Amino acid sequence: MASHRKWSPPGTRRTGIRTPVLATAALTSVALLSQTANAAPPAEPRPSLEEVEKKVDDLYHQAETATEKYNATREKTAKQRKRVDSLLDDVARRTEKLNTAREELGSFAAAQYRTGASAPGSASLLLADTPQDYFDQTQLMNRLTTRQKAAVDDYVTEQASTSKKREEASRSLRTLTTSQDALKTSKADVQGKLAAARDLLSKLTADEKARLAAIAKKKREAADREAARLAAERAAAEKKARDTAPPPGTSSGTTGTSGTSGTTATDSAYTAKAGKAIAFARAQVGKPYVWGATGPGSYDCSGLTQAVWKAAGVTLPRTTYDQVNAGTTVPLSAIEPGDLVFFYGDISHVGLYVGDGMMIHAPKPGAYVREESIFYGGESIIHSVVRPA
Repeated sequence: MASHRKWSPPGTRRTGIRTPVLATAALTSVALLSQTANAAPPAEPRPSLEEVEKKVDDLYHQAETATEKYNATREKTAKQRKRVDSLLDDVARRTEKLNTAREELGSFAAAQYRTGASAPGSASLLLADTPQDYFDQTQLMNRLTTRQKAAVDDYVTEQASTSKKREEASRSLRTLTTSQDALKTSKADVQGKLAAARDLLSKLTADEKARLAAIAKKKREAADREAARLAAERAAAEKKARDTAPPPGTSSGTTGTSGTSGTTATDSAYTAKAGKAIAFARAQVGKPYVWGATGPGSYDCSGLTQAVWKAAGVTLPRTTYDQVNAGTTVPLSAIEPGDLVFFYGDISHVGLYVGDGMMIHAPKPGAYVREESIFYGGESIIHSVVRPA
């Protein structure tokens, strides 16, 4: 019997049936889509060496800024802690005095109640939680002598004063807690910036690190040339001042060559102090930069300048933000050895000028106290020059 099924040519599709050719194509498409979906995202382009250098410099600058904020917060916290300790000691002494007087008051009140006679001993330390109310209620106030009544009044006053001291101590404790929290935040900020800088540097190849060192060397050479230029200009200015100076024994009406008020370049007392500061600074060269450190084994930038001027008998504040106001501001053209050079718009770095366009400073984490040109980052980052003492 002949078949009634209709013949279909190879490669065509009937209902519910996919031919091998189309099935293979579909499977291939699915596989490609799956591979695309599971593929890793394209890697970000590797930053150039110049970009890495700038990023690292920015991170170190941010770390220094955070360090100075940390220093300011730590100093504030230390002062608050001393105040809290003093208040708590005062409250403890007052409380002990009140407790002793309370015991005497109890004996005195009992004697008055039983016999109407005064208790032996001095009544100058009478004390109770509510003495006035107690004596009013028992009518003992009428039996007190003038001196005893004065003692009760003194107690009431002292008790109120002690209560205020307790409140003041409580407020100071709350402020101290807030400062301690801020200190932790500042510390974490510094550590975060430094970790990010180390991470960037760790990803450099040996060749890239060598190239980065070569770039840094060129910058140092350029900075040294700028230092030499400044030294030559200062030498020319000093020579001109000497050549135009009046003969010995005559008065010129001026006290120095810097053109500024206050301490001047010809101030022998300042020169002597600056010499001591510089000598101390040179002895610190080679010691590591450690953020928050004030010596003697390590320093941060403002910790170093504070220490060197302390060696010269001059007390400077702890942070760059305060040191910049601790003296007379002079123009860069009038800079003298011993002056402080501040950097960046946020005044986050400082160094001690030692002459010839050079300074001694604690540069940054991972570096050591060293002498280098004040133009190490270009003249544009120099904020101001201050003459302390």
